[in-house]
Amino acid sequence: MKRNHRDLKVWQEAIELVQHVHQLTSSFPVQERFGLTAQLRRAAVSVPANVAEGCARSGTRELIHFLSIAQGSLSELDTLAELAHRLGYVRDPQEIRARIDAVSGLTTGLASSLRRKAA
Repeated sequence: MKRNHRDLKVWQEAIELVQHVHQLTSSFPVQERFGLTAQLRRAAVSVPANVAEGCARSGTRELIHFLSIAQGSLSELDTLAELAHRLGYVRDPQEIRARIDAVSGLTTGLASSLRRKAA
């Protein structure tokens, strides 16, 4: 049975996170275009992309695997956002942290639910 990733709250929230990251990084210095800006955007895009790819796979174990990859991208995004804050590019990191935490909770919750159902 193929799952529709667009129906998942985690995918929807991850897409909004990508939009937020793009808005946030649009004010970064030009010299960061191929550095921190690109890394933040790439890590953010990886989250909904991995959720979608996992949903397109045939098995629950594969979806759980891709959710784990998405979780890793969220950790990377959190680290990069912290660096951006410490470098002075992000004045108040609370909003991005809250968004990352929300998507992380949804990702973890879905993976846990799938593991229970598979057992």
